[in-house]
Order: sequence, then C-alpha cells, then structure tokens
Amino acid sequence: MFQYIDSKKEPMRKVDTAWLRMESPHNLMMITGLMFLDTQPELATFIEVLEKKFLKYRRFKQLAHQNASGSYWQTDQYFDMAAHVRRVALPGKADYRELQDYVSNLASTPLDKNKPLWSFHIVENYSKGPVIVARIHHCYADGIALIQVLLSMTSTSRENSLLLDHHESAKEKHQKLGLLKQVINPAKKQFNQSLKMLNEATELGKKIWQDPSLIEKGVGGSVEIMEELFHALTLSNDPENVFKSELCTRKRVAWAESLPLDEVKAIAKATGTTVNDVLISNLAGALREYMLERGDDPDEKVIRATVPVNLRPLKHAKELGNHFGLVFLNLPVNEANPLKRLAMVHQEMNELKSSKQALVALGLLSMVGLAPQVMQNALLEQFSKKATAVLTNVPGPQVPLYIAGCRMEKIMFWVPQNGSIGMGISILSYNGHVEFGLIVDKNLVPQPHDVIAKFPSQFALLKEIMMLHPWDGEVHADLLS
Repeated sequence: MFQYIDSKKEPMRKVDTAWLRMESPHNLMMITGLMFLDTQPELATFIEVLEKKFLKYRRFKQLAHQNASGSYWQTDQYFDMAAHVRRVALPGKADYRELQDYVSNLASTPLDKNKPLWSFHIVENYSKGPVIVARIHHCYADGIALIQVLLSMTSTSRENSLLLDHHESAKEKHQKLGLLKQVINPAKKQFNQSLKMLNEATELGKKIWQDPSLIEKGVGGSVEIMEELFHALTLSNDPENVFKSELCTRKRVAWAESLPLDEVKAIAKATGTTVNDVLISNLAGALREYMLERGDDPDEKVIRATVPVNLRPLKHAKELGNHFGLVFLNLPVNEANPLKRLAMVHQEMNELKSSKQALVALGLLSMVGLAPQVMQNALLEQFSKKATAVLTNVPGPQVPLYIAGCRMEKIMFWVPQNGSIGMGISILSYNGHVEFGLIVDKNLVPQPHDVIAKFPSQFALLKEIMMLHPWDGEVHADLLS
C-alpha cells in the first residue's frame, strides 16, 4: 500500500550532491551489503523492522532529484514499501557461485531514480542459510552512517530484536554506545578547527578553478591546506596494471573466508604495527600475487588506493549524509617480503595520520557539488587516474547482532568506485572476524574470486614467517627495517 504525502523540496548538501552526480554507467554510486543470517526472517516482521527503525530516518522516504538549478530531496508522495523489499530464490545449486552472480548483477543494475534509492532483497534458499542483500545510494549516507543505521535496526539479543516497540534499557543504550565508539573514531579532537580548515579548503578550491596558477603561487590562508591541495592535484598517475584499464558496465563481486581478528591483533602487537597495517599489507600481497600470475611485473610498481577517512564526530553519529574525506594510500605491491611490506604500510599510515589530505578532499567534494557537471567530470577523471582502487576499512561491532529475530552470522559490503577507477576493496571486522570483499569491473578481472582467495593465503604466509622469528612483544628492527 502507498500513501499520499505532501512533499516539499529540501536542498541537498553539496558533498551529497557530488556523490549523486558522480554516477556513470560503468560506476554506479551505491553501497551494496550482505547480511548472512542463521534463520529465515519472517517477511512481515522484517518489513515492520524497516518501517519502525529504518524509516525513522526520514531521508529514506525521500527522492534524490537533480536539475539545472541544483539537487534536492523530496518526499516520495507514493512511497510503497513493496517496491523496495523483494523475496528471491537462487537458481541451480544456490551455492556461492549463484549468490555471487546474483549480487554481481544487482551491483551492475542502477537503482530506480523514480523511487528512494535503496532496496532490500531477501535470498531465501542460499545453501548456507538466508541472506539479505541491501543496496543504498552513496548520496544518502556514507559507510559510517550506515553502520549507525544498522545498529539502530538490530539488537544484541534475539528476543529484543523482535520487540519492535521495545524501549532500550540503560544497559542496552550503553552497550550500543560502546559499539558505536568502536566504529566512529572522531578524526580530530578540535572538530571546530577542522571545520574551519575544511572551509578554507573549499574556498581555495573555488579560487583555483578560476585561476590554476594559484597552485604554484601558494596563495591561501593556510600553508598546510595549500600544500596538501598542491600534492593532491600534482600526484603522478598510477602506472598501468591489470587492475587499471578501460571499464565496461558490468561488475563482479567476491568475498573471502573470514580471518580470526585475534590472530591479526597478535601479529600487529608482535611487530609494533596496527591491525589496519597488517590487513592492508596483506591486501598488497594478494594483489601482488595476482599481478604475477597475470604476467604483470609488480616489482617496479607502487599503486595507490583512495581511502575514506571519517570526519564525523560522535555527537553527529546519527546523521545521514557524507562526512568523510579521502587520502591517497600507497600499496607496496613491489615488495615481495611480507614483513618489509608491513613496515612500508606502517610508515605510510603514520605519515597520513598527520596529513590534511582528508579535509582537502572533503573541501574539493563540496566544491565539486557546486561546479558544473562538465567541470566535475574533468576533476574526477584527473583524480581517478592517480589511483587504482578504492579501499575502505570499517571496524564493526565485536558482538553478534540480531535483526528481526535472526542472528547475523557474517556481514559484508562493497564500496562504489568513481571516475575511471574499476576496483573497490572492503575490509570489515565483525564479532571477532575480519571480512574481505572485492568488487571489480568485469573487463579488468573476470573472476574476482581468483584475487580475493589470496587474502587468507597471504595472511597464512605472514603467520608462517612470524613463527620463524620468536618475539617478546617489542618491535624487531631486523624484521621491520
């Protein structure tokens, strides 16, 4: 059933406008996620969860419009839940391959722009248990915001997840706040100062569009911002490689076997690095191995990934929209030694932590939302030449979550790519495990499982090497130099 609603236009934030306008036939701007469940959810119960918990964010009842005068939100006068929730069954054996094909097809199919840009698909016959596939356009929210949405839809007990009118106890609220703090790391202690720098970056971006010579002159109120802007605009293009070529309009997705988070933490502690460092160096090793198999010599190459950095403070956690910047991260696929590769990633991450790249990128995205479409396309094309992949790493809740009476056994998601970037890599930790997801243009990697399957094997190789070098919890210079 649909209902008629009086609808008024609401201006869209410039950053969200940028993500709406970024969509192209070969790179759709939607976040796709999987929730693997232990039992089959009742359709009526799941829909009620969406109505009471998902749709409490009014944005999800709104259409995303754009015209010559700008972009805006407008409530869908004929909103119908049946248009957004579907029950599906996989053909054949309904195994990994069938689910992979189904999600790949969804990831290659645009959302209906005549409706709010999201959908849920309940796959009822997957061989390993029920699966929910969610698709949400990036202009509605970033990954951190969607984790908050997920937390609001779930509970830490099966019973409470069925009590839809249930008012959370103080204990539950405290528990969820703890989960949220794990996810949201406020990027800056002085958030007001960050906003000031963001505004400076936006203004500088506008001026540089009008007069590119300002880059060389170094004009601006903030030397740091100017340096980062100069760095971002003058980076060399990524070298040719098997993951960077002409794109088609078809995407392929894959996911790897889970890694035990405790084992990742143990290696990080032993080497004086971080969990993030270990996972990213593991990723670089997997990409290197695939390049070698395809006859693409990685020894003289360092490729980059654009990495989202959260700029959303905890007090703004429940807001939708996009509140993140981007940094360029070097992936040392040229290094064969796993320990040296880990050291290189660790050093790179330390340098990025003190960088203002993320603020500059958010400022540029705001500027892109203001600029004419042709100007946006030109900037995105220039930026996308400087990276081979989009990489996101989200620290999810470390306790099991329940939705509509079902336990979520595993969570996976895939990030969209922009411009001419054709590969997205997602890392998510949940309930003591780490999940790896890969989405890639079919023209680049016809079978992405050939890449993603190397993630666990690369981690096993790192563990094996670590076993050959006893440690006492201190950093060993001979291993990391």
